[in-house]
Amino acid sequence: MKNLSVCLISFFSLLSISLSSFAFSVLFLFYDLVYFIEFDLISLNSSFIVMTFLFDWMSFLFMSFVLLISSLVIYYSKDYMAEDFNIVRFILLVLLFVFSMMMLIISPNLISILLGWDGLGLVSYCLVIYYQNVKSFNAGMLTALSNRIGDVAILLGIAWMLNYGSWNFYFYLDFMKNDLEMGIIMVLVILAAMTKSAQIPFSSWLPAAMAAPTPVSALVHSSTLVTAGVYLLIRFNVLFVDSFMGQFLLLISGLTMFMAGLGANFEFDLKKIIALSTLSQLGLMMSILALGFPILAFFHLLTHALFKALLFMCAGAIIHNMKNSQDIRNMGSLISEMPFSIACLNVANLALCGMPFLAGFYSKDLILEMVSMNNHINMVSFFLFFFSTGLTVAYSFRLAFFCLSAEINSSSLNNLSDTSIVMKKGMTGLLVMAVVGGSMLSWMIFPFPAMICLPFYLKFLTLFVCLTGGFLGYLVSNVNIYYLNKSLNFYLFSYFSSSMWMMPFLSTKGVIYAPLSLGNKVVKSFDQGWSEYFGAQNVSKLFIMFSSLNQILHNNSLKTYMLIFVFWIIFLSLMLVFIV
Repeated sequence: MKNLSVCLISFFSLLSISLSSFAFSVLFLFYDLVYFIEFDLISLNSSFIVMTFLFDWMSFLFMSFVLLISSLVIYYSKDYMAEDFNIVRFILLVLLFVFSMMMLIISPNLISILLGWDGLGLVSYCLVIYYQNVKSFNAGMLTALSNRIGDVAILLGIAWMLNYGSWNFYFYLDFMKNDLEMGIIMVLVILAAMTKSAQIPFSSWLPAAMAAPTPVSALVHSSTLVTAGVYLLIRFNVLFVDSFMGQFLLLISGLTMFMAGLGANFEFDLKKIIALSTLSQLGLMMSILALGFPILAFFHLLTHALFKALLFMCAGAIIHNMKNSQDIRNMGSLISEMPFSIACLNVANLALCGMPFLAGFYSKDLILEMVSMNNHINMVSFFLFFFSTGLTVAYSFRLAFFCLSAEINSSSLNNLSDTSIVMKKGMTGLLVMAVVGGSMLSWMIFPFPAMICLPFYLKFLTLFVCLTGGFLGYLVSNVNIYYLNKSLNFYLFSYFSSSMWMMPFLSTKGVIYAPLSLGNKVVKSFDQGWSEYFGAQNVSKLFIMFSSLNQILHNNSLKTYMLIFVFWIIFLSLMLVFIV
């Protein structure tokens, strides 16, 4: 009972704060308000250590969505993690995770951003290794060490910001844009954002983080950890628009989007398909940011958070019922056994594809039309945008096919059902938001319609790409279980695509194993080698030798001393003779 009460108290507290935060965001947006709140922590003579918070419509709205999803995830966990003896510890870790995200959202200061940034990294490590086994440990190490690169970039940025005499970057963005020497800040911030949002070549940790419990995945991969990098770049967007780094980010994020979409079409692990889907959408957000549309990227960030959290909740319900099996080939015809969960899954899938009038449609369709209207985009990026959209629809239809209409491949004795009322209620809250959230946000953030003028073939290109992608996804998946899977005819290409272009291998062997083994060799040869030989160990050996000689002298008679005395006199006399 105590565990249940902790879940319910956390749920109602977060939900009430979320609703209040949403009301404030509407107020701040309507009146165009920005508030800075400063707290003097320590003041010594003329030195002040000040904690600064930034409150505007963007921070309030993002906080509202993060808290809403967190509250529903905690409520969902009440049943999902019911058999865990340490559920209170789990809830506290999730609350600490949410607090770190709040610190990141409301900070206009690089120091306080680092508090939230590092808090997210540390707590995510604790949550990824929550199930204590070797796979979780390896995934946790990959996650933590990949994100350390971004943490170091933020630390270097903090050091470089001393050139301005303050860490409140919010005041200096326009000046930084015109200051060529401060381009280093832009590079460091982009590097930090690329690690946290898992862009190439740091992509491998995001599917590996699926080792965490499913409610954690619903929170981490929708609105918190992976979106931290996108949110940071939204704040720093002024710096890299119309610059070389902007073009570089556009290319990298486009390739990430393409790689993740291709990999998801060859993956059979349910949670990894959804994780690769998250990676693809993060690439889309980064791409539109690089083109100079921060509000549009923020809009897609919010709509994506709604249906992605719902996707993970549905996946958790399915995995629970499938006796912890995550292979989609074992999930045929679930619609007849678990109608509510599969209906929610397909609504979230359709929102992800950009089905008209669901949450994803309002942001994705607008993004693709703005890309079509942009004169500065090249053909490679244009191709990556639209082809990746087609891949998204393909793997979504493939997933829907395996869950809806494929043959039943589970065991003959199964107990599939939608019996959990608590999990149903948690999913219902996000189901409503996945349907109406896009239109609500669209009317709120864009109160006046924008004129988008496109020729006929470009206007219908999005629809054509989506329909083609869905049809191909169905064709590739529609294979009887007794026949050879079509993708196995192209085994090397299939293996290369599903392994994310060999990135996990490169990350573990190249990025993590090589520096750690090099560090081990340096420690052994220098710290424990030469420095010991010429330092502490050799000095101790000399002292031992001298003290042994001294002991021998003390233990002998006077004759020994006389002999030594005579020897020294003869030695000194000979030396004097040679010198003279």
